[in-house]
Amino acid sequence: MASQALYRTWRAQTFSEIVGQEHVTRTLQNALRAGRMAHAYLFSGPRGTGQTSTARILAKAINCLAEDISARPDNSCPICIAINEGRLLDLIEIDAASNRGIDEIRDLRDKVRFAPAEARYKVYVIDEVHMLTNEAFNALLKTLEEPPSHVIFVLATTDPQRVPATVLSRCQRCDFRRICQRDTVAHLERILKSLNKEAESAALDEIARAATGSLRDAISLLDQLLASGQERLTLDQVHDVLGLVADEAVQELVEHLGKHETAKGLALINRFAEEGADLRQFARQIVGYLRGVLLLKVGDGDALLRLPAEMIAVMRRQAHHWSAPDLVRAVRLFNQAANDLRLNFQAQLPLELAFIEATLPTETVAPAARAPEEPAPRGTPARPPASETRPQPASAPPALPAQRPAPTSDVAAQPVPQQIAPVAKNPTDETLLGQAMEKWKTILIEVRNQSRPAEGYLRSSRGPLSVEDSVLVIGFRNQFAKDSMEDPKQKAVVEAVVSRVLGKETRVRCQMLAANDLLASQPVKHAPVVTPPASPPPPPEPPEPIERVLGRFAQERGGQVKPMPPAQGNG
Repeated sequence: MASQALYRTWRAQTFSEIVGQEHVTRTLQNALRAGRMAHAYLFSGPRGTGQTSTARILAKAINCLAEDISARPDNSCPICIAINEGRLLDLIEIDAASNRGIDEIRDLRDKVRFAPAEARYKVYVIDEVHMLTNEAFNALLKTLEEPPSHVIFVLATTDPQRVPATVLSRCQRCDFRRICQRDTVAHLERILKSLNKEAESAALDEIARAATGSLRDAISLLDQLLASGQERLTLDQVHDVLGLVADEAVQELVEHLGKHETAKGLALINRFAEEGADLRQFARQIVGYLRGVLLLKVGDGDALLRLPAEMIAVMRRQAHHWSAPDLVRAVRLFNQAANDLRLNFQAQLPLELAFIEATLPTETVAPAARAPEEPAPRGTPARPPASETRPQPASAPPALPAQRPAPTSDVAAQPVPQQIAPVAKNPTDETLLGQAMEKWKTILIEVRNQSRPAEGYLRSSRGPLSVEDSVLVIGFRNQFAKDSMEDPKQKAVVEAVVSRVLGKETRVRCQMLAANDLLASQPVKHAPVVTPPASPPPPPEPPEPIERVLGRFAQERGGQVKPMPPAQGNG
């Protein structure tokens, strides 16, 4: 005979048994005492956090026959017993995932008018309400807005964004939160104590982490582990069931990562893949471990991490070998690898790519004292630096008689522009400007991870131009890129990245380059060589008269030749 699942056995029966949702249960109890119950509630939150259990407890509390309102539900009156046994006709639970059409909602709307059979109120609990079709929501809307006085609706969902605003506005909303690791572990300990079982604290911590805030998932995993028949639950058992690798293996991989030992790290990843480890779980372990190292590097990691002291000591030692930007980059790379693993046909490839990219050195740029130069267009001779003086000939060659002096060009008359030098008003700004110039390519890479359009606008810019009171001025060559970069969304991304890379709260201001700056940022246009025109050719001689031609022809023939008379007619 099949036994009941552990999560059903330990379903909460009173408000006090709801774990981690005191802000919701307190509100409902106060409304119950004051007699101010709403006609419709929306319970939203992640899966396994108690929405359906709270809806059933609310139905019991509203209809409980106990005289003391604060003691409701007492689970001893006939109404509470009927609800616990699942036989109360006035509690109607509907699964919207399988009853999502307009016909089901029309049937519900017709039955709402009937009075309750036993209880004070009829309570409709619609689970996964976001799965209803638009037509079904429209059919429910009027009934939900003005239901009969004996009806209370409780809508439960894990995706409130898909619920129409017209429905949301007619409900009193209660948001359920993910259950913290501490509360999850405490609840698992109560269950084990009632079953006369024991477990290592590290094993319970691992179960709570794997559940990611879902109490039902944690209890289901505990039920699966207890089925092994062991008297004491160990961390190794948890690792075997979840497909996790040992914490020491994650430490070893991060050690290779920090020392840039690419070959050893790739060998370790492939070894776990061959042993059948769950690589997605492995990637999550790496992300969690690197997060701990990052918190120890930049914040109060001891207060934020719930880990053994020995592991924290190892992570603190490893944090000294990393810079904060490199740690941030590594966390992002492995987090992306964890997302890519589900779709990649080569199981370990995303992890290998993340490891290789994380060990590559960060790109660097020229020192801050030198501004980046634009490459000259193909076919244009490179101009010498402004500091160099061009050698002048000892004496000018004599001018040719046929040549005329070349006209003076406006471009040639202008002096050779000097290279633009970024400026700062005080030593603090000067240091910040130097850091911005030095880490400009790193800033571009970080911005690309957040917003590719913003990265494109920055790459078309001149780069850091100056710093004024912790405001980084970026020079732009065209108005479109400047206007696009001033969009609040793109600008916020750039300011966040610049502040993180420079380690100081820094704002960004976009500025168009002046005419002189634009000239200085472009290759110098030399005066064109003007070749004087050659001497004009002599004018052609006039044609010989026709009479002279005919006379000469007659002399050669020995007679006279008369010219033909002019043609007559219209022709």
